[in-house]
Amino acid sequence: MTWQMTGEVTDLDSPSIVELDETLKKQSTIGENSPMRLRMEKLIKEHQQKIVNELSRIDGKMFKTDTWTRPNGGGGISCVLQDGNVFEKAGVNVSIVYGELPRPAIEKMRADHKSFVGADVDSLSFFAAGLSLVLHPHNPMAPTVHLNYRYFETSDPKDPIHGEKNWWFGGGTDLTPSYLFPEDVKHFHQTIKDACDRHDATYYPKFKAWCDKYFHLPHRGEARGVGGIFFDDLDASFLESSSTSSQNPQETIFSFVSDALASFLPSYVPIIEKRKGMPFTPAQKEWQQLRRGRYVEFNLVYDRGTSFGLRTPNARVESILMSLPRTASWAYMDPVSGTRTEGPMSEEEELLTQDKAAEKEMMEVLRHPRQWV
Repeated sequence: MTWQMTGEVTDLDSPSIVELDETLKKQSTIGENSPMRLRMEKLIKEHQQKIVNELSRIDGKMFKTDTWTRPNGGGGISCVLQDGNVFEKAGVNVSIVYGELPRPAIEKMRADHKSFVGADVDSLSFFAAGLSLVLHPHNPMAPTVHLNYRYFETSDPKDPIHGEKNWWFGGGTDLTPSYLFPEDVKHFHQTIKDACDRHDATYYPKFKAWCDKYFHLPHRGEARGVGGIFFDDLDASFLESSSTSSQNPQETIFSFVSDALASFLPSYVPIIEKRKGMPFTPAQKEWQQLRRGRYVEFNLVYDRGTSFGLRTPNARVESILMSLPRTASWAYMDPVSGTRTEGPMSEEEELLTQDKAAEKEMMEVLRHPRQWV
């Protein structure tokens, strides 16, 4: 490969995507005419800083920041706070990954995407950028929250600049309380719905139902939490099947993702401010630990992001498992949340749950998801 003395990329050059992006970053500021890869990277890094600053204000402690690089290009910024005043564990991670998709991965993606191009090659270059966040508060009255917004792109390694590309966006946010405060859940959902409605009135009901389906533990017969929104594989064909028409589908979806990401702090900060100082009992803390056990079960057994991350060569395991709480517990046949297959509880077990009305209410919502707004 040869480069002109100016550093400009020409048709005579054949740089990799990594080399191309590094050159573009050096040449100019990232704007509307930049590749979506670089625009998404800029967006998530800006929001990471905003979120970390606000969470540090709430907690009173600073995040530990690790900036890391990957051997084949890309890297990330991991911001983690452990044993804070408000948060037992809080992580806000940005990850930028360049790599090669092997044939089996290409086949799977082709099955998931009707418009997938370049599936007849042995490998495809890929780019993935995402912002992931999980907050586990100390107080059992304050809910755990999760957020992830991401962009994925593939290109032909023989012609990464002019060759055909596949691209899609994914993401969402969801709330996982240990104790139910309906007004909190309604506020969370309403804030997200408002962001969705600014783009398409069909988005919220569609993505809310998708969230309820995705964050479900089949072996428990219950949801991980009270939902939010979830979407994946949003590309041009998605807009064709929705009520939104667009001359530039990539720009349209990027605008929606930007708005959804910006709605996070307004959706969660009022809740954590209200609940972080509430009194609680040791029994309520114990219940929180049982609920966190379910969180661990979902993330390690079903979560696609965790699974994809751990299968990626040279994966940064500490960042991938950042979503797990510091503490969690499991109890055999807990009277309220135990998973029974042999029939109803005995009279003795019923007596143990007489003073567990709040926990029972939480389980009812987890077993039968509601429409909150």
